[in-house]
Amino acid sequence: MFALPLGDGAELRPLEPWQAEEFLAHMDRARTDVDPWIPWASRSTDLDSARATLQRYADMQAAGTGRILGIWLDGTLVGGTMLFSVNTEFGNGEIGVWLEPAGQGRGLITRACRALLDWAFRERGLSRVEWQTRPDNARSLAVAARLGMTREGVLRESYPYRGKRHDSEVWSVLAHEWPPA
Repeated sequence: MFALPLGDGAELRPLEPWQAEEFLAHMDRARTDVDPWIPWASRSTDLDSARATLQRYADMQAAGTGRILGIWLDGTLVGGTMLFSVNTEFGNGEIGVWLEPAGQGRGLITRACRALLDWAFRERGLSRVEWQTRPDNARSLAVAARLGMTREGVLRESYPYRGKRHDSEVWSVLAHEWPPA
């Protein structure tokens, strides 16, 4: 009902707690590819934990601090994008993405991010949206560049993952830069 066509049989829709079973099946297909990059991928391993992940985003949406949208390809959930850490006082937020192999190489993430960034700047009135990724995540870095974001720097050893500390590259786009030429 609330869907934005992305082309090529794909659409962007809200992803909500009542869809936990579909989300869990998707995570089971995607976990190997997504887990190194998205922290909740390794925590969404059964129906209760999948529902809890989606409920956290529903709570963020209700509080105005975030939201999560799924990407469906030919009727199957294959990935998504989320806006989180929204601080309306400062007009900032962070965008993130994930995608299982069945959806890769089609430009779905870039199109979904453009839609979410349009909403964040035009509807929510944010001034700045960040993109943080590990420097070894080449696909993520390529999307940030395609979106016209500016690389701001590296946060050295900024977070732990599986017993090792990792760097985060920080990219951003500002409202007055959006959309890119």
